[in-house]
Amino acid sequence: MTARRASIRLQDEWLDALMPHIEDMGWTDEAVTLSAREAGLGSDEKALAAPNGVPDLIERFFDRAEEDMLAALEAQDLSALRTHEKVAAGIKAWLSVLAPHREAVKRAAVRGFAPWNAPAAAKRTWKTADAIWLAAGDTAEDYNRETKRALLSAVLPQIVLYWQDEPSEEDLDAFIEKRLQGAMKFGQWGSKFAKPGLDLLDRLRGRGETD
Repeated sequence: MTARRASIRLQDEWLDALMPHIEDMGWTDEAVTLSAREAGLGSDEKALAAPNGVPDLIERFFDRAEEDMLAALEAQDLSALRTHEKVAAGIKAWLSVLAPHREAVKRAAVRGFAPWNAPAAAKRTWKTADAIWLAAGDTAEDYNRETKRALLSAVLPQIVLYWQDEPSEEDLDAFIEKRLQGAMKFGQWGSKFAKPGLDLLDRLRGRGETD
């Protein structure tokens, strides 16, 4: 087993033990320490799994959600859908996977809103947007690729905040459609308007990668 696969396996064991504590303790060092003990992880295993502690476990939490989202989408026939409908289906599948862990998502978002966590939050949002677009069949490598992901990254936080209030499925569908329509209209304005936002997001992502 490679070091990467071993790290992911340990992260998953750690997360499985951690999740029941999130609602009461949040993504805290205390919860992480308790769950590591419950999972039977030694100091070397903890260092391999999550050398940065809480941020590494939050990252794996959302990585797992993306993996489960992709698995759910693969079981669906999306061939008849238009591109924006495929994107909406990806968002819905992602939220469905996260639904049992709303409190964990909420508390992770609170951490992300702190100024010192903004670069990591921007990087994470971009990564989720990229996964959704790839699942929708987008393989562009030009500037258009960056624009699509930046626009989706801009609306995903709004969608998550709305979803946190547990709206009906019909209301959620309508909200997602409205946000995507708004993003599409903004995208039609062209690169002159989108480029400053892309440059800022790239700077934040770059800082997140070096933190």
